[in-house]
Amino acid sequence: MAMHERPLQARVDWNLAIVAERHVRVALAIEKFWGHRDCVEYIQGLVLNGYNEGQKRMGFKPEVVTALMSLVELHKLAFGEQGKG
Repeated sequence: MAMHERPLQARVDWNLAIVAERHVRVALAIEKFWGHRDCVEYIQGLVLNGYNEGQKRMGFKPEVVTALMSLVELHKLAFGEQGKG
């Protein structure tokens, strides 16, 4: 079964696993924000700005960026543009 044919939660889990392979704290933060209106903004900020690990700014591998952007789209699919309060 192609990824786009899988249930929404399976696609979310798949993309979160890709993020968690290299950035566990980022994946945990996304799980915490999932469903809330700030989630999309948080993920987009990560993609645009990278994130800080200690004092070191880090970027993301291409497969992680792809997973993050997929999560943005899946969040919008599941909760609309605004998400929950």
